[in-house]
Amino acid sequence: MESKNVIAAISLSTAVIVLYSLFFLPDKTTTTKNLVEKNKIEQSSDTPTLEQKETSIQISREDALEKNQRVKFENQSIYGSISLKGASIDDLTFKNYNTDLNSNEKVTLLGPRNIEEGYLIESGFVTSDKNIDIPNSDTTWSLNSSNSLTEQSPIKLSWTNNQGIRFEKEISLDDEYLFTVKQRVINPTNKKYDFYSYGQIIRNKVPEISNFYILHEGLIATLDDELIEEDYDDIQEKKFTKTAKKGWLGIGDKYWITSLIPPKGKEFKTTFDYKKKFRANFISTEPIELNSKSKIEEKLQIIVAAKRVDVIDGYAESLGIDKFDLVIDWGFLYFITKPLFFGIDYFFKLLGNYGLAIIAITICIRLAFFPLANFSFRSMAKMKALQPEMVRLKELYKNDKMKLQQEMMALYKKEKVNPMSGCLPILVQIPVFFALYKVLFVTIEMRQMPFYGWIHDLSERDPTSLFNLFGLLPYDVPSFLVIGAWPVAMGVSMWIQQKLNPAPTDAMQAKIFAFFPLFLTVILAPFPSGLVIYWTVNNILTMAQQVFIMKRTTIKTST
Repeated sequence: MESKNVIAAISLSTAVIVLYSLFFLPDKTTTTKNLVEKNKIEQSSDTPTLEQKETSIQISREDALEKNQRVKFENQSIYGSISLKGASIDDLTFKNYNTDLNSNEKVTLLGPRNIEEGYLIESGFVTSDKNIDIPNSDTTWSLNSSNSLTEQSPIKLSWTNNQGIRFEKEISLDDEYLFTVKQRVINPTNKKYDFYSYGQIIRNKVPEISNFYILHEGLIATLDDELIEEDYDDIQEKKFTKTAKKGWLGIGDKYWITSLIPPKGKEFKTTFDYKKKFRANFISTEPIELNSKSKIEEKLQIIVAAKRVDVIDGYAESLGIDKFDLVIDWGFLYFITKPLFFGIDYFFKLLGNYGLAIIAITICIRLAFFPLANFSFRSMAKMKALQPEMVRLKELYKNDKMKLQQEMMALYKKEKVNPMSGCLPILVQIPVFFALYKVLFVTIEMRQMPFYGWIHDLSERDPTSLFNLFGLLPYDVPSFLVIGAWPVAMGVSMWIQQKLNPAPTDAMQAKIFAFFPLFLTVILAPFPSGLVIYWTVNNILTMAQQVFIMKRTTIKTST
């Protein structure tokens, strides 16, 4: 029975780790398809549609930026420019994030529409009246304010059509990532018009993505409390449309989000589609009446941000954006993952290093589950003490398996031992392991954060390799042989921990059991080094607790 317990524990933990590393999550394709079928609301109404202009992609980014007049913007977090042609936000760079650990080049997210990586934001009004001119992507706006946009000084743009109707935009910027756009239409004529406000994000092509099922990258929204996640390939197959009265929409990368927050209190229709370009847009469903000799105004908000938890949560609270914190993909273990992040972040602020913070949170987790682990280890200690008697029973009843099972169960009952209790520590660790993996993988706070020694990025694998003696030998090894010092330490600690547990009496099972630490070392080598540090420290703490419990159990038994 104890052999089966060991094999069950090994099989369970192996399946969990391997399947999770192979995207062990609900099939997002199936989930998304069901969601799409539920929410596809192709409305037949008089609401005008947003046309998507096709442009030839031929020029470089530098040429594209010089081609049109621009208004520069800058604050403590971002810098870039707004094109006066189309009044689009199409040039944005993050000041505080480098493209690579060893590079000083900053991350640039947005780009003009006529380059290959075009990625931009537009907003304005449309009308169903085909006799009135409205501004579009070819319209050149006039600048009626200072030549730059800062958090202290907004900019004002205007354009007047042939009918004398004046369109105005006032764009302001806060100290981080929020653009606020006030849009006006001023009608000096005696006629009356209907307008619909809109905003849209256009992306020319699929960016370089992780393509990992534990992380959504693509078009995203929360509409009337419902989270919508559409992958790029889903939208290429079929567009998504849904009408809502509250929410937000955008396009999310692993660490960055480009989002639109429609005017509050008004119904709008959201569409995700692909026509040679990806487009996420909203358009109001109810027209705004522009009477003669009057004006109308709408306000929308644009957030182009690094997915820092304090920033995203701060905007969600201060602007009242429904479920905006879900731009960070916390996953189905949200209730564990997000609190775990806050715990790690607390210790980081206390200790100044995320590696030390992971160790500190590991200790806290061990303390939290201390009573449960004690129960398990006491049972395992008794199992180890019963090993000679179990061997005797197997030898005595080796030809009668039914009788052997009965005698074993009687022995367990007499000694008050639960043979399945050895699985408890593994079961306890599984959700925490998943949640920590998620935190390390998706949070920008962990990006490019060092530990000590050779670990320069806790969100990446240990870069050293056993096969060149961790860098002592002067040659590189293939990526599949990069098994670093921390994974090796994890495997050794697991092997030592095994020696404290009851050994299987069956020779074949014993060999499988002995092979398990080596197997996990290879499997976990590509995982984030922060996760391997957690597992290693957890093993060491487990061993210390196990030795303490076993000694106490042995003393009590002998007494």
